[in-house]
Amino acid sequence: MSLPTILGELIRNGYKERPVRVEMAENLATKIKKKEKLFQGIHGYEETVIPQLTNAILSGHNIVLLGEKGQAKSKIMRSLLDLLDENIPIIQGTEIPESPFAPITAVGKKIVKEMGNNTPIAWLSREERYGERLSPGSKIADIIGDLDPSKIVGGEPLSSEGSIFFGLLPRANRGIFAINEMPDLDYLVQVSLFNILEESDVQIRGIPVRFPLDVFVCFTANPEDYSRSGKIISQLKDRIGSEIRTHYPKTREIGLDITKQEVKLPINFPEVKVPKFIEEIIEEITIQARSSHLINQKSGVSARLSIANYEVTVSSARRRALSFGEEFGYVRMTDLGNIFSSCSGKVELDPYRDEAISEYQVVLKLIDQATRVVFEEYFNPKKYASAFDDIVKQIYKASKLEISDYMPVTQYKDILKIVPALWDLLHDKEFDKQDYLFVAGIEFILEGLTSLQKLSRRRLGEISSFKTIDIY
Repeated sequence: MSLPTILGELIRNGYKERPVRVEMAENLATKIKKKEKLFQGIHGYEETVIPQLTNAILSGHNIVLLGEKGQAKSKIMRSLLDLLDENIPIIQGTEIPESPFAPITAVGKKIVKEMGNNTPIAWLSREERYGERLSPGSKIADIIGDLDPSKIVGGEPLSSEGSIFFGLLPRANRGIFAINEMPDLDYLVQVSLFNILEESDVQIRGIPVRFPLDVFVCFTANPEDYSRSGKIISQLKDRIGSEIRTHYPKTREIGLDITKQEVKLPINFPEVKVPKFIEEIIEEITIQARSSHLINQKSGVSARLSIANYEVTVSSARRRALSFGEEFGYVRMTDLGNIFSSCSGKVELDPYRDEAISEYQVVLKLIDQATRVVFEEYFNPKKYASAFDDIVKQIYKASKLEISDYMPVTQYKDILKIVPALWDLLHDKEFDKQDYLFVAGIEFILEGLTSLQKLSRRRLGEISSFKTIDIY
């Protein structure tokens, strides 16, 4: 059905305009009544963040999301778009989005006054009603607006509204405006936001005009910076309706759901299979990093660490499959040896650690810790103690055992001739059902026994050599 193109037609159709906060609150209330998912793509916040966010929106509050990096703050802000109507009418021909029922600029008021019911209408989609700005480097002119020299040269009086160009926030009128990293906002910008948050109006320079904006404002901030004295003016904090604290996933399963949702790869051929236990190790690496004394915990460890590591391991397996001309690839434990590039820059080392420990050694340590945690979940050390001893003894008799990134499945089957005790563990967890599980399972057991310090491992290029630590 075609949308009205003039104000009179809009009125005849019975259109009822709502302020943006009312629109969001009523649409959210409808979602709650229908028991729909409130915020798409947000996991692990059902009992914590989402109830607080819901209360804030129903209260008509501006909000600040406090959290460390990689806690879905930006994703939450962008998901607020779903609470807006699909389209809303605005006056056609104005610099900022204005309601035809209540224009706020001189241009908008003039159009409605002169044309009345024939005022031309444009329709703004919900995607066009969202504006976002990163705080560092932002000035008043960027956020609020300033005098436009070109308009003044063109003849506009210096003190008139026509000499103004509008910043991002006025251009987000009738919508949502988000500011990332709030503590990095310039002092003067913070002052300029006072009236907007309290009175919903914007004032530019010394020009005697006021624009009553209809905009929902949200911020993000690191909690440590937000609470640090002098970073944010207390009056600005006082004008924010709700402070909502985000957090990292409470369980590995939730973290893995987020990781798999966010993974984006440019190609998907050949298909790559990822064993469940390797997915769990990838997620556990991030969990271990969030509690490691070698990592700067004030900086935090983003969910992007898991996402990037997952993408690299899949790509490593895909590269091998392409080299072998195989129909599908499968991720092995050896592929985890390639994640250093995806870890770099995503973990900030603790400045007070032993400086002899390099970033590469920290990553290897995290992989070993994560492998041990997951391995013990699959193979309880007490239950499988005798099987572990048999494997260790057989490797001792063989002197050493070598595996490499490009070993074919047939060579892995030869390993069973040297270490037949591996079979019981593989069979017990049904890793013998498919080749990709069989290969990854052998590596998983060897790496797991290494993490338990029952085997030693030496990496040389793409080859890993396993030896027995104990002497029999």
